[in-house]
Amino acid sequence: MRRHSCFVFLFCGIFLPGILGFPQTNTSIDCDSLLPNYEAEPQTSASPYIIAVSFDNFEPGNEVQVILEALGGAGFKGFNLQAREIDGDVPVGTFKITDPNTKGLECHNMTNSAVSHANSDVKQKVTTTWIAPHDARELQFIATVVQNVENFWVGIQSKTLTPTHSESVNATGKSKRKVCFE
Repeated sequence: MRRHSCFVFLFCGIFLPGILGFPQTNTSIDCDSLLPNYEAEPQTSASPYIIAVSFDNFEPGNEVQVILEALGGAGFKGFNLQAREIDGDVPVGTFKITDPNTKGLECHNMTNSAVSHANSDVKQKVTTTWIAPHDARELQFIATVVQNVENFWVGIQSKTLTPTHSESVNATGKSKRKVCFE
């Protein structure tokens, strides 16, 4: 009888959350496609989530506060958030992990180049800090947000952020301004 009880306990602990549709904490979201490892297709309806940022412009090394938030109490259990240059497909910059509901991810061999959920608790909002790299162009934050295994949204975007040095610096990093000496 004791052996039977242990089996039932193990079965319930391992399989019941998946059967009931709760994402596991090991749910992964691909760094490139931003698709979770679910068989369901992403939602095509308007996302009930937004990405808010603290600044419209940034300089290399600046810290930008980024908030991923549910609208109307939608809540979410999982997410993957990255900064990508406009029309880019790899993350840029790094995240400083300060929220206990978040953890840093390594994408394209860059530590903390993305931020994700640290647990499957329902969240209304997560806050993180992004550190701008030295060579970024215009960019947006992009996210996948998982409400449950059947309902998730891919490609949620923030407003565009512009580097403040974009007009005065060329591709070599040297100033475009001409200095005249008389």
